[in-house]
Amino acid sequence: MTTRVRDAGQNVGVAPEFAVDPAMLDAISPSGDRGGIVLGSGLKGEPLTVSALRSTPTRIVLVGGLYLARQVALRAMAVGAWVVVATGRPAAWQVLSQAAGGPDGRPSPLVQIRRLSPVELPRPSEDAPLLVVTDGGPTPQDLFPPRSPWQTTVYVLPYLHPQAGATANAADLVLMQRLPAGQAELAARIWRLPPQMMRQLTTLKDDQVVALGRNLWRPLRLVTTQKEQQLLGPVRRGD
Repeated sequence: MTTRVRDAGQNVGVAPEFAVDPAMLDAISPSGDRGGIVLGSGLKGEPLTVSALRSTPTRIVLVGGLYLARQVALRAMAVGAWVVVATGRPAAWQVLSQAAGGPDGRPSPLVQIRRLSPVELPRPSEDAPLLVVTDGGPTPQDLFPPRSPWQTTVYVLPYLHPQAGATANAADLVLMQRLPAGQAELAARIWRLPPQMMRQLTTLKDDQVVALGRNLWRPLRLVTTQKEQQLLGPVRRGD
């Protein structure tokens, strides 16, 4: 049985199954549980899945490297989501367009790589949910706050900054990779973490992540497929 990562207060866990081209699913992602995004595996090797594309506007904060952010975006694509990336480093995100491109080499309309400025977004629906990635540094502008059902906005933070506290506190789910001691102390202040959790954040391995939410603290190990390795390289902490 698949174990879902969920926020008990916000129900970041269950989503319907979305339609997706089988070739894309085979190319970039393992299968999920009813449209869920497979994050990795637990301590016993059990798959851990989060259904972040849901009927409620959703915020996710990623604290860590570009590898994790791109893997989450690829797996959202694999369950049928539109993906819009607003970034100051567009070249680093072209791998998404490469993964979604058709056999004729033409870019897919399912992926848009944009600059860090407001643009009109596709209208999300249950059949075509929308993942918006804001890759704007440690103090991101809230250019695309989730305002409608089936829209999830992901904020990519390369490290924790005191001015990112409001964004972090508003998140339904936080995924954190290893943090230096000073940033772990900041995380403890933002989320009121006890000392043992704060210390755990400083000892995570390169392929480990902590999923944090209301009534949720779940360490997991990132797992990558062969196709993802070809696109992203090996699992790692940094960019």
